[in-house]
Amino acid sequence: MPDTIGELSAVELSAAIREKKVSAREALAEHLDRISEVNPVINAVVTLDADGAHALAHRADQLTASGADLPPLHGVPMTHKDTNNTAGMRTTQGSLALRDFVPDADDLIIARLKQAGVVSTGKTNVPEFGAGSHTFNDLFGTTTNPYAPTLSAGGSSGGVAAVVASRVQSIGDGSDMGGSLRIPASFCNVVGFRPSTAVIPMPSDVNAFAWLGRTGPMARSVEDIALFMSVTAGRDPRVPHPEGLNPDVFRASLKTDMRGVRIGWSRDFGIGVPVEPEIVEHLERQLAVFEELGAIVEEATPDFSEADLVFGNTRAMDFAAGLGPLLARAGDVVKPEVHWNVNKGYALTARDLIETAAARTRLERAVQAFFGRYELFASPCAQVLPFDAALRYPLEVAGVPSETYLDWMRSACLLSATGLPVLSVPAGFSSAGLPIGLQLASNHYTDMQLLRYGRAFEQQTGYAAVAPVVKAEPLTTACA
Repeated sequence: MPDTIGELSAVELSAAIREKKVSAREALAEHLDRISEVNPVINAVVTLDADGAHALAHRADQLTASGADLPPLHGVPMTHKDTNNTAGMRTTQGSLALRDFVPDADDLIIARLKQAGVVSTGKTNVPEFGAGSHTFNDLFGTTTNPYAPTLSAGGSSGGVAAVVASRVQSIGDGSDMGGSLRIPASFCNVVGFRPSTAVIPMPSDVNAFAWLGRTGPMARSVEDIALFMSVTAGRDPRVPHPEGLNPDVFRASLKTDMRGVRIGWSRDFGIGVPVEPEIVEHLERQLAVFEELGAIVEEATPDFSEADLVFGNTRAMDFAAGLGPLLARAGDVVKPEVHWNVNKGYALTARDLIETAAARTRLERAVQAFFGRYELFASPCAQVLPFDAALRYPLEVAGVPSETYLDWMRSACLLSATGLPVLSVPAGFSSAGLPIGLQLASNHYTDMQLLRYGRAFEQQTGYAAVAPVVKAEPLTTACA
């Protein structure tokens, strides 16, 4: 076993608790101690219920002693992303407008994690309403990168990525509309997974047919990602989507043979997406890992020429539907980027919606044409290395100015527009020691095979085992 409980994976920790090598209370004590140690530096945990967590851990240990059957994540401590509702625990979405909001019910992903035995301890920081891939807000401030605490941890699941990387916990829940699981995973040297549509259902009173946003996991290993999926995936009658995947799929073996697997790689998605040269050069060297495993890597990409339109209009419509009423009553305390997205949604015309549907249809045809030849698409996860945490977003990428707060996220947004399952895996470090992630995508509902491919890369490289040393002074500069 590793030297500390915090180094254990979720698979290892849950097994250790079930086998009575570690108690749930011991796991919780290590978790809380680690929060006390690193949170003054990275500012990732924004709500903490230590008393409630102690009670849950005590009950978990009583269940262990009883000899009863134990759930898969029995006794594993976990903070949750602050955009995911937690019953009886403050859920602010990083907004002054919701600073005192305490939900009556858990979101489905949280309910399933609790049913699986998780000991909920608190909430992690997010950008306001999850808007943008840099985690800062006027309520709690900025979350920073464990590997370089003056730089961004990414977002919107930046708080989750930071605590997983910092060994506060092994695994965590997040969400992803335009890269919110993948970009922070890339910035913080962890694994982030955006599943296929409705594999983890997202019930909604506003739009049960919404498809762009997803909930999903972050972890330090693909094995833990599969464990998370095995307890959170599965149908919900409130979501009228295809059946998707049975959660039992994620309990199968992660072993795979990559000999003959065809991988299409693109440095710019075929449409000139700017990416910092060091990222591209580093990732192209990493592709040799797949070739050593017997895969065939070629430069190839789906036709993403209409993906920006699909993503931008769909996101705007979803923002207007979900946040428009809130802005009407409390918009004076909400950041301008959210107003911009909501206003764009309200400005969409019937012609815009018709064109978006047609463009999405053509994009899907392009995706299927690509997967008629290849099993996997590889690309840069983030267009930039972790940047100055005092910025709202990068003002330029590889010399190209950013016109909106979304421009530097296109590497993730383009794949969101396809609806495909997408995985970010640690792929090494820059010359300055900053994490770099590789983004992998496969066809719809091939989620488990995608995890197998990611696991094969992970086993050959082991980058996620390189832990940060969190000892720097905390960030004090507000975002400009």
